[in-house]
Amino acid sequence: MRPRPITFPEDMLPHDAVIEWWYFNGYLRGPRGRRFSFMDCLFRADVRRANIPYLRNVFGAGGGPYALFAHSVLADIGAQKAFKDIQNVSMGSRDTFSRPRLYANYIDPLSFAGGFVVHEMEETVPGTFHLKTETLDLTLISRKKPMLQGGKGFIAVRGRESFYYSLTDLAATGMVKDGDGAWVPVEGRAWMDHQWADTPYANDRWTWFSMQLEGGTDIMCVEYDDGTGKDHIADMLGPRGASRHAVHAEFLPGERRSKSKETKAEYPLEWTIRIPEWDAQLHASAMMDDGEMVFGAINYWEGPVRISGRVQGRSVKGVGFMELAGYPSDYNYLVLAGKNMNARIARELAARFKGRKG
Repeated sequence: MRPRPITFPEDMLPHDAVIEWWYFNGYLRGPRGRRFSFMDCLFRADVRRANIPYLRNVFGAGGGPYALFAHSVLADIGAQKAFKDIQNVSMGSRDTFSRPRLYANYIDPLSFAGGFVVHEMEETVPGTFHLKTETLDLTLISRKKPMLQGGKGFIAVRGRESFYYSLTDLAATGMVKDGDGAWVPVEGRAWMDHQWADTPYANDRWTWFSMQLEGGTDIMCVEYDDGTGKDHIADMLGPRGASRHAVHAEFLPGERRSKSKETKAEYPLEWTIRIPEWDAQLHASAMMDDGEMVFGAINYWEGPVRISGRVQGRSVKGVGFMELAGYPSDYNYLVLAGKNMNARIARELAARFKGRKG
């Protein structure tokens, strides 16, 4: 890949890349002090080049060229419950990615028992997005210029190059569906990432954070470990749009951890991040214990965090999201996938026939 300037709306649309994703997260407030968080991500992968085992098994070596899959989760933080939706394959509508701005309309083709819900990810007008899944329906309005990672929207970690930008300050309003099936009005703040690369999947490890600090400063930082060494990227966008970039950082896990009952993977839930170029020391603590997502042979942890610390001598605090990938697991993903599928079919059948007795 060759670096070039990011342009809009063109670079909000799909690219001829091995792997690409549009990712949103957010922290939401509901009535009576209720707190929620969400993540919603749509992936587009070149089946022949992406080297993702699950897609290769489904489509075969000659399949493609592109497949969609989607992961989303809604967390009720107070109840400590996470409602996950992992679409191993997504079926896009005929007009998905056909409009001048981002537009994706897709379903899970495996939701055959209890019917299906149409998912939407759309930029309705410049800087305004609509997200719809089984558990959320949100409007997101960007209030800042984009953060261009690496200063220009192009980064390289351990030799892996990608285009990467974020919309770090999205005002969120809408509804979420709680564990009782009730739609709850919410408002809050969200974050959007868009990244694409000509790099096939590798079982490397990364520790990633998005941080939204009180006062309007936003930070993205990541540690990427390919087993032979580590690279770091950090970007800061100030309340008035001033940006800073750093390449030196230290990521230190704390003692609090979560061990998955399904995959046996162990995830650190507390981290200290030191960024000497900014005289910054930040502490991130997960708000949820259950954040593991399982996609085929890939497992990762995703969830909201509280942020505290100091930047250039000033105390800071805020909220953010953490993603932990590449952590060793000990499970047979075919067996686990079968169990999850059987459980999903049982839930859908129960929902379909609820109330039809007699």
